[in-house]
Amino acid sequence: MSAIQFALNRAMRLDGALGVAVVDYLSRMPLGTLSHRKDLDLNRVAHSGTDVVRAHLSALDMMGRKPEQLEDILVTLDGEYHLLRPLTRRTHEGLFLLLVLDRERAEPETARQELRQIEKLL
Repeated sequence: MSAIQFALNRAMRLDGALGVAVVDYLSRMPLGTLSHRKDLDLNRVAHSGTDVVRAHLSALDMMGRKPEQLEDILVTLDGEYHLLRPLTRRTHEGLFLLLVLDRERAEPETARQELRQIEKLL
């Protein structure tokens, strides 16, 4: 099993996890996705999540801050959380983790901690 597939499987074990992707925000392409819901288009979510990550990194640059200072971005929707975590280690420049969570079942802080651990696997 590849490191990406292992990371996706681990993220999906989180309570409330609806889908997860490892995304290249330079090309907007997911390198891997996993979801148990047919109505969740992770390719589309990854594509739009790329815009969010790029905007935040651009804003940091304008403020004179380093990209490594961005831990994650939490987007709150009426029924979901979208947690975006740029992978900051040099070997992963241009990648981010995208985790879609059910808002009623998920605990965002637990998900953040788990994504920190998953990042170490990649």
